[in-house]
Amino acid sequence: MEIRAAKQVLKDYFGYDSFRPMQEDIIRNVLQNQDVLVLMPTGGGKSLCYQVPAMVKPGICVVVSPLIALMKDQVEALRENGIAADFLNSTQTSKEQEVIENKCYDGKLKMLYVSPEKLLSGGFFTFLKRLQINLFAIDEAHCISAWGHDFRPEYTQLKYIKEQFPEVPVIALTATADKLTRQDILQQLMLHEPQTFVSSFDRPNIYLQVKPGRDRIKHILSFLDEHPNQPGIIYCLSRNATENLAAKLQSAGYKATYYHAGIPAEKRASAQEKFLRDDVQIVCATIAFGMGIDKSNVRWVIHYNLPKNLESYYQEIGRAGRDGAKSEALLFYSYGDVASLRTMLTEGKDKEPELQLAKLERMQQFAEATHCRRQILLQYFGETKAEACQNCDICRNPPSTFDGTVYAQKALSAIARLKEEARIGTVIDVLRGSRNQHILSKGYDKIKTFGAGQDLGFLEWQTYLHQMLNAGLFEIAYDQNYALKLNANSETVLFQHKKVPLVKFAPAAAASQPAERIKSARPKKEVQKDALFERLRKLRKQIADQHNVPPYVVFSDNTLLEMAAEKPTNRVAMLSVSGVGMVKYENYGYDFINEITRFISEQTEQGNKVKGATHLATFELYKQGLSPEEIAKARDLNPVTIYSHLATLFEQGYEINIGKYLSQAEYNAIAVAIKALPADAKLKDVFEYLQEQYDYFKIRLATAVFNRKTKTA
Repeated sequence: MEIRAAKQVLKDYFGYDSFRPMQEDIIRNVLQNQDVLVLMPTGGGKSLCYQVPAMVKPGICVVVSPLIALMKDQVEALRENGIAADFLNSTQTSKEQEVIENKCYDGKLKMLYVSPEKLLSGGFFTFLKRLQINLFAIDEAHCISAWGHDFRPEYTQLKYIKEQFPEVPVIALTATADKLTRQDILQQLMLHEPQTFVSSFDRPNIYLQVKPGRDRIKHILSFLDEHPNQPGIIYCLSRNATENLAAKLQSAGYKATYYHAGIPAEKRASAQEKFLRDDVQIVCATIAFGMGIDKSNVRWVIHYNLPKNLESYYQEIGRAGRDGAKSEALLFYSYGDVASLRTMLTEGKDKEPELQLAKLERMQQFAEATHCRRQILLQYFGETKAEACQNCDICRNPPSTFDGTVYAQKALSAIARLKEEARIGTVIDVLRGSRNQHILSKGYDKIKTFGAGQDLGFLEWQTYLHQMLNAGLFEIAYDQNYALKLNANSETVLFQHKKVPLVKFAPAAAASQPAERIKSARPKKEVQKDALFERLRKLRKQIADQHNVPPYVVFSDNTLLEMAAEKPTNRVAMLSVSGVGMVKYENYGYDFINEITRFISEQTEQGNKVKGATHLATFELYKQGLSPEEIAKARDLNPVTIYSHLATLFEQGYEINIGKYLSQAEYNAIAVAIKALPADAKLKDVFEYLQEQYDYFKIRLATAVFNRKTKTA
């Protein structure tokens, strides 16, 4: 019964007809008061996993969120969907906080967002104990773990939630957590018999590509030229780089700004707000920018420099395409970036510098990949993707390979004979037959595979082992001194003779760069769809400014794209568009229907064929007071066709005065025949049943009236 209510909430408040994979199972567990850990990619629908059950269950849901901007965005989006939500944080006066607390006491809120600092402040648990709390949601849960890439000490005290509220379910959510981080989250939060849900980390809508670090500005300007008016983020390694790049883009005519921790808080807030509201197209930023961004219409992310690790890369590219629409991630890679990051990690204050350097090496391997980048990314998070993605630069321009099965078998055999306790450098030394002190002291020169690969140099073996690692043929145990570990894929190569393709080693200077993508001409329908999308995007911006909210809060890009494709021109059709709930339809639906109708009419007047245009063109002339016969003459159509258009328009909810063409007596007589005949009866059947007394167009009009009355009965 509760899951049925959850589906109704999903439709009424969020405008979706069905849950995404795994969402329903997660929500079912939460509704049964189970503690849950959710790993789901950015844009995968994590928020719904606690927002929907919070609406179904009596009481209020408390959401612990790390950033004020993130709270503000999510609360605005919930309010636009008709959900009573608010937040408590340090930006508010004590009087403002008192007003919100009173709303909680009075049961007027369903969602309350708080920072971990606010949650743990003096007396706050006492306040919460006076409320009927139905759920605690811990967002960005990887912050609780020292193994995570964004560790926050205050998050480690969130274990007090379970101590103080043992009966209230807790749902912890994150988009980026490897196996170690997941285990740490469960232990730190002291969850009771938690259910863990690991969704696919795949973001198939994002095109992944890597370019050499030469001529970055030239490549960026070319990229922007191919993505007009599309919002995006450019991540830079240094603060100076963000300012310099923003200035260059501004001089090239782009609306760009910069963001980093070294500028005043009010200037950072202003830059973020302008980006959220589509007043600027581009933000050039350090990693200080992003976690608080819930902007769903970011269409691309560029990394001007190499990120420190794959977790950061994955999270940062995840800020593009949150709505599921087509997006791009471009990474510039150079050895200079690697050297700079190594210096930062070895001379900086980072915890576990050896671990961070190992993760940087994996990031470097991704950038130098020779096979499907998405497979490498997913394998890092413990997920296997059998088929290449066909949506990255490697898949679209694959390098030539050779059969490297024998090399792979030698390497995996060496790992096994070293009892899965050796690092990658030691494995290479054993394969090459190196007699250094470490190898001899350990007795590794006695194992069977010692010297089995002496025909290859160190760099060659390193390259091939990196390819094997990227292909998921073995793993690195970071918590076990970076030892190489075999897995199920290893066994298929060792014992089932699975073929292993490898890309031939080539010195860095000789390595060829992948070819550029070839543009192809697009069909006219696609051009029309893009033109309508731009019209709807501008309308969305106008409405957003009027309501003082970011544009994506009105409707996501994906929703606008579906509108542009389907061209809904009535209530039923608009409500069937994914992302259009009842509240948003009431607030904005008519504005978008009118814009779509105007677009179709203009295209028709220009002689362009548009899906759904013909009866709307009739409607435009009908509104001018023309009779069906006059409309038929103006459009060079048969009057019967025009009457059919009017019948269709009436069925779809348009204001058509059918009484001008069909009397009540005529309708009553025809309705008797419609009721008497089977539901799938044709107009001809009704015509013959009534002994040919009524014209076909009157039967069509009567059928429209009958159908509309039946639907609203």
